[in-house]
Amino acid sequence: MTVHLKKPGVGAVPVHLVDRASFAGLSAPLSPQSRQWLDTVGFKGSPDTHALMPGPDGKLEAVWAGVADARHPFVLGALPSALPVGRYQLGSDGLEADACAAAMSWGLGSYGFDLYKPRSRAAAELMLAPTEAARRGLLMAEAINGVRDLVNTPAEHLGPAELAEAVRAVAKAHGARFRQVVGDDLLKQGFPAIHAVGRAATRAPRLIELLWGDPKAPRVALVGKGVCFDSGGLDIKGADGMRWMKKDMGGAANALALAQLVMALKLPVRLQLLIPAVENAIAGNAYRPGDVIKTRKGLHIEIGNTDAEGRVILCDAMAYAAEGGPELMIDLATLTGAARVALGPQLPALFCRRMDLARDIVDRGLLAHDPLWHMPLWRDYHAGIESAIADIVNTGRGPQGGAISAALFLEDFVPAGLDWLHIDLFAWNDAARPARPVGGEAQTVRTLLGYLQDRYPGSR
Repeated sequence: MTVHLKKPGVGAVPVHLVDRASFAGLSAPLSPQSRQWLDTVGFKGSPDTHALMPGPDGKLEAVWAGVADARHPFVLGALPSALPVGRYQLGSDGLEADACAAAMSWGLGSYGFDLYKPRSRAAAELMLAPTEAARRGLLMAEAINGVRDLVNTPAEHLGPAELAEAVRAVAKAHGARFRQVVGDDLLKQGFPAIHAVGRAATRAPRLIELLWGDPKAPRVALVGKGVCFDSGGLDIKGADGMRWMKKDMGGAANALALAQLVMALKLPVRLQLLIPAVENAIAGNAYRPGDVIKTRKGLHIEIGNTDAEGRVILCDAMAYAAEGGPELMIDLATLTGAARVALGPQLPALFCRRMDLARDIVDRGLLAHDPLWHMPLWRDYHAGIESAIADIVNTGRGPQGGAISAALFLEDFVPAGLDWLHIDLFAWNDAARPARPVGGEAQTVRTLLGYLQDRYPGSR
């Protein structure tokens, strides 16, 4: 990590933050030569711009950095890869940055996926005083960058077993209990839908479970879709649709990051993380269109399309989570293309039974710059997922309202009266922005953590 939580020392170059409105006033005390230099290089305090200020000896003396808002979560995100390699500190001549945002944004802006190809240059480093806010920002960056690593790793090197090991490592770091149910044991222990989707792959399907916290504390269940690669199954995807399906475990990666932060901040909850992990593959024993599969809950699913596999594996995990009597269940999944058609890549779709809770979550996301958008659980559409030969079918009657159909399918496995959030996300940046490079991405993790901290006060 390129953020060091220690008192800045001699040699760290100050970074002074300004916005367009404050630039003239904050730069006024500078020498005429320094003001002329900023004018010469065209620096006006515009967001995500910077100017290097040389000293009399020709060495870098200071950096002036333009921001839209000094307290924005991604305030410093453009700097680590743009500044010369070296050590920096927040300067006192500019706007005051939020320490949590500074640590997080610098950590996120330093990210690069270098498992296979070395980075062309190292990121610049930031020295921050070791405050609680800075520590929290660093925890956020570490968790979010962990999501990016998991989602960016190709399926060849991140199958169900490797995803389980990532969960095991997080569990070990926080003293949590870890277990997994693998292969044919899924049938023996009551997870037939997970088994059906993953049985054709050479890498065994599994249900991954992490348990943490006081058993007497309020129980919170997190469920993440862990399809490590999705060929579409026998209803095979086209080449364009299959190209990025290494990211179909993005819901699992985001759920793991949220669990990691819940444990690191010691929220007073009994946490259960569940990840059904499979590869949706093609072989002679692959599940077929028209098959009817019995689920853990006892409902029978008719398979309308093998490429709608995410909801099939999630339903077993969600039914199992419900057996523990949680007071809140959150599932995260890269579930439908329909949600992306409706909202695009930057806005995950939120489904929730309670309008007041949904509005609260959406408002939180907007304030945190970690957005999501409320979509309806429109019960009249449930008829579209009802089967003539089974209880439910895993596809709707057509492409219209596809994200709603998927959410209604999952709702059949959630007990009435339980607070439940279903988040259909993309887990990917298709265009680069400061602190958010192209590739795997955490979405809604910071928003959901803020909600959990307020719902269950008393965290570290």
